[in-house]
Amino acid sequence: MASAHSRMRCGEFRTTYQQDTTVFPTPMSRRVAVVSVLLLLMTPLLSSAYQLNLLIQIGYYGIAALGLNIVVGFTGQISLGHAAFFGLGAFTSAWLSNTSGIPVFFCIPLAGLMTMAIGLIVGIPAGRIKGLYLAIATLASQYILEDFFARADWFTGGSAGAMANPFSVFGFVMNTDRSYFYVVLFYVVVMYLLGANLLRTRDGRAFVAVRDHYLSAEIMGINLNKYRILSFGISSFYAGIGGALFGHYLGFVSAEGFTILLSIQFLGMIIIGGLGSVMGAMLGTVFMVLLPEVMEFGVHLVGSNSTALTQALAYIKEMAIGLAIILFLIFEPDGLSHRWKMIKNYWKLYPFSY
Repeated sequence: MASAHSRMRCGEFRTTYQQDTTVFPTPMSRRVAVVSVLLLLMTPLLSSAYQLNLLIQIGYYGIAALGLNIVVGFTGQISLGHAAFFGLGAFTSAWLSNTSGIPVFFCIPLAGLMTMAIGLIVGIPAGRIKGLYLAIATLASQYILEDFFARADWFTGGSAGAMANPFSVFGFVMNTDRSYFYVVLFYVVVMYLLGANLLRTRDGRAFVAVRDHYLSAEIMGINLNKYRILSFGISSFYAGIGGALFGHYLGFVSAEGFTILLSIQFLGMIIIGGLGSVMGAMLGTVFMVLLPEVMEFGVHLVGSNSTALTQALAYIKEMAIGLAIILFLIFEPDGLSHRWKMIKNYWKLYPFSY
């Protein structure tokens, strides 16, 4: 009679295409994801307002970073204007709720769709140019939208900025860190599941084919122009959703917050997390949001009596972000997601090295 141990599975085997393209590659990863979400649901009960503020930042920046990873990591395009679309989502949602009376609950997805429409228009050059020329074109879109934010008083409030109404559902206003955390968590789960599922679809595989070898993709019948432009549209949709969450969390939207520096930070998030990885977008966002906090803690710990060091804290934070991006490009170009895969493979094969 076979013992219980003899019936234990000795590995994860996939015999169908559907099994090979599931969102969660193993039952363990599915269980970890469910437990993580359950733990996050209890986080507001155990965390301070400051910690919740950091988690909310990770949430809306993480959504925008995943959008940039779709166009850069999965399709092989380049975008230097992601912060402008992030800002466009924030202004659009605030404008819709202020002028039309539409509840914020509906304004956030509408802002994502309107930002997506602008992204599709801006992405049209991506169908014909690439590399440095595309980078300059997206950089131009960044400055054009920045100028629009500063001049369109009817839309953005001009230099004075615009107020953004708090999120509310069924008459319950979510204007505290604790309540708004659940709003951001809901959008993070939905947008990341959509992003992971996108890569399993025909369109997602076409994105990867365009990235890996555009000539082979064209020979296989993939419409390069269509998928390059579509990737910009989807990327802008994610940026719009993230920006709308950002605006309604702060309650005020100003054009100064969406400069080229924020676009570079978004690029840093996906480089550090790992290009072409859904999980990498979140890992990179966590790293980039927490790095300045770690630097501030270190400065206060080491140089609490040094006035010069304390005054230079803002510059130290900026230098730490730049240095982190450079070090990852040199020593870990595949990002944190690649390192995580190596750790998992090590324990899966332990004690063997092959």
